[in-house]
Amino acid sequence: MMGFTGFLIAITIVCFLLILAIMVQNPKGGGLSSSFGGSQQLGGVQKTTDFLDKSTWTLGGILIALILLSSLSFNGTASGSKVLGNDDTAVPTTTIPSTPEAAKQAAPAAPAPTAADSTK
Repeated sequence: MMGFTGFLIAITIVCFLLILAIMVQNPKGGGLSSSFGGSQQLGGVQKTTDFLDKSTWTLGGILIALILLSSLSFNGTASGSKVLGNDDTAVPTTTIPSTPEAAKQAAPAAPAPTAADSTK
């Protein structure tokens, strides 16, 4: 079966084809189908419109299926993948004193006032 990279390539190709199929159409009846003239031509305008409509829906369905299948084939445990890091880094821990007396003992002592401070 296709790997995740294969699905990404297939999704890209289908997206490109879907963009082309949508850009060729014109919501007001213009686009590719209006350039063929009247209905007396072989195939006619209606056949072109039907083909573009069916191809748009088909490519849209294929795109949704490829996206769903690619999500099933994705596994984050590929070698060299750094999507989710499994680094075991040490987190520094700090202890929080539970009583005010313990907080006073744990806090560093304030520096004693010097003679220069009292003259100001």
